[in-house]
Amino acid sequence: MACYSETPSPTIRTITISYDELKDKDADLSLKIEEGFGPNGLGILSITDVPDFPSLRRNLLCLSARLAALPEDVKKELEDPESRYNFGWSHGKEQLESGKLDLLKGSFYANPLLDVPTNDASLIQRYASYCGANIWPQAALPELEVAFKALGKLIFDVGLLVAYHCDRYVSRGMKTQKDEGLEQILLHSRCHKGRLLYYFPAQLSNHEENGDSMSSWCGWHTDHGSLTGLTCGMFKRSGIEISCPDSAAGLYIRTRSGEIVKAIFGEDEIAYQIGETTEILSQGYLCATPHCVQAPKGKESSGIDRSTFALFMQPDWDEKLNFPEDIHIHKELIPPNGSLTFGEYSEMLLDKYYHKKNIKN
Repeated sequence: MACYSETPSPTIRTITISYDELKDKDADLSLKIEEGFGPNGLGILSITDVPDFPSLRRNLLCLSARLAALPEDVKKELEDPESRYNFGWSHGKEQLESGKLDLLKGSFYANPLLDVPTNDASLIQRYASYCGANIWPQAALPELEVAFKALGKLIFDVGLLVAYHCDRYVSRGMKTQKDEGLEQILLHSRCHKGRLLYYFPAQLSNHEENGDSMSSWCGWHTDHGSLTGLTCGMFKRSGIEISCPDSAAGLYIRTRSGEIVKAIFGEDEIAYQIGETTEILSQGYLCATPHCVQAPKGKESSGIDRSTFALFMQPDWDEKLNFPEDIHIHKELIPPNGSLTFGEYSEMLLDKYYHKKNIKN
């Protein structure tokens, strides 16, 4: 998806909701939900003033560089090829838009709510990217598990409140059963996945190679789950936290009209983005948008690393997705009857970005 332009993209502040507003279940937040997540929104909004979030964010993000610096043999023990590297450490396994392997960042994946989602061997083999067990560096970096779970659980709990207000908004336009809403789907799921990302220090040669790429740090994509909780990135040079030296770097979103805008939110806010599955189940009342991350460029950006965390909140693997007739998302994957489980849908999507899974006889 070629998106570079000589003209700077407009910068837009995310729609914000305070935590006090959000936790009030009698509050009518439909206007803000529509502005952020509706058909004309950016597919993103942020929650302010969440208790304990700033310290939990800092605790976890400060561990990402230490994780990436562990000896290669230790990180190898943290890899899980059977899950297509969707548990534990992953570096250089995912393909970029160019078809090259992504060596710019390393990731650590875990379910912050359940260490062992299931003991069913057949499910673990079929849906290894969701049903596998967490892999923690208990000897090399024991504090990672505590910090990862604490931040992940907080983002999940706040996300459930966001989902509650999304359900109230959607219920105005379509009939839904009480147990079919986004809140209940997420509450009962065993599939949630956290991802701690570490973008390695960029060298000048990297900037020259990717100089015209808006998606130089993370390629254009649309989250396929239900709701993604996202922290603001933390930038460091030689271990010292700094402000990003390039105002053009950051999160870019393609709107429904095709315009590309830069979305910004505060470092003490939790941003939430709508995923494709929610767009499908809400019949388009809540909309997912393609987005990418641009790396900082220029001499001042050389040697800077970035850390961030995302929680992918998604349905259980056996949750049935009924696709509407008019759908613009991954049409080539949808069967004639328009129905897949979330596990089936996810495996098809993973095939696009990772090597095909080797099924053992």
